Amino acid sequence: MTSGTDDEMSTGSPAAGSTGGTTVDSAGRLGRGSAVLAFVVVQAVVFALAYSAGRTGLYAFFALGSAATVGYLSHRGWFAVAAASLGAVLLIAVGLPMVMFVARQEPGLVIETVLDPEVHRMLYLSVYGPLLAALFTVVFGVPLAYLLAEGFPGDTLVESLVDLPLVVPHSVAGLLVLFGFGAGGAFPEVRMLGTMTGLVLAMAFVSAPFTVNVVREAFETIDVRLEYAARIHGANRFETFRRVIFPLSARSAVTGGVLAWARAVSEFGAVAVVAYNVDFFYPFAGERITGQHAPVFIFNTYRAGSLAESRAVGLVLLVVSVLIFLLVRWLAYGEDHTAASAMP
Repeated sequence: MTSGTDDEMSTGSPAAGSTGGTTVDSAGRLGRGSAVLAFVVVQAVVFALAYSAGRTGLYAFFALGSAATVGYLSHRGWFAVAAASLGAVLLIAVGLPMVMFVARQEPGLVIETVLDPEVHRMLYLSVYGPLLAALFTVVFGVPLAYLLAEGFPGDTLVESLVDLPLVVPHSVAGLLVLFGFGAGGAFPEVRMLGTMTGLVLAMAFVSAPFTVNVVREAFETIDVRLEYAARIHGANRFETFRRVIFPLSARSAVTGGVLAWARAVSEFGAVAVVAYNVDFFYPFAGERITGQHAPVFIFNTYRAGSLAESRAVGLVLLVVSVLIFLLVRWLAYGEDHTAASAMP
């Protein structure tokens, strides 16, 4: 009896310890979440006060001081203080213009912009076109990334060709697409100027490096012994890629596609050359219409002298882009994040 009791106590003890550890860890996450929320609230209040007083520049110094304080309170030494301060400079340079952009909006004009049918057409084209370009880069870029990760004679030349759009001026990229595939090009029977085909190819040209490079790096991090094990057990190269290699890098393929989509959404130069005005089928109207990609649409609005209207359109596009980005990220990584947060 005593032995049985001891066994029950010994087997029950780890469970109790595990439960207690989970409770402590949950409390720790709750405490960190509260601290982050308090930090964000303080930043928002100070920014609102500085903005109301017309001294927004002072907030930048407050944010820098806040970052240094957080680094000091982390108890990781002066290096953490320096790293937090230097990192805060970049975050301020990126984040402050966005916050100011939102703060200076006119709510009535934003609502009017949201209800404008012309803006709806622009948003559809600016989401659908980049989506096609991103799918194009994923479907044809993943196999290329795999070959580059494996290595082959002349792969350095191919890598340079893939990265070339990163250094080519955007307007020149549009000319390359137009002269390469347009009238007098490789496929003269295919219309490029002012068509969805031209728009997608121009976007794919500038965004392909993001997909290929991200997926290639993921392939390179996979342990080659996993591939050898699959081959030893009778899998051919295609089955090994389908069942082992690609599943391990699928998240990177999604990331590369999202980056390509985001790059395509923001493209102006190449699109302005190839597809300034785009003829496309608009399903909500059931007919073909002519519209403009968002950067071109915003530029035209700005050039017409309406800074406030272009600002409102920019805000609508920004919100839609962020929502789509968060949705895709949640679909791709949400379950893993939930599982990780539940781990003791």
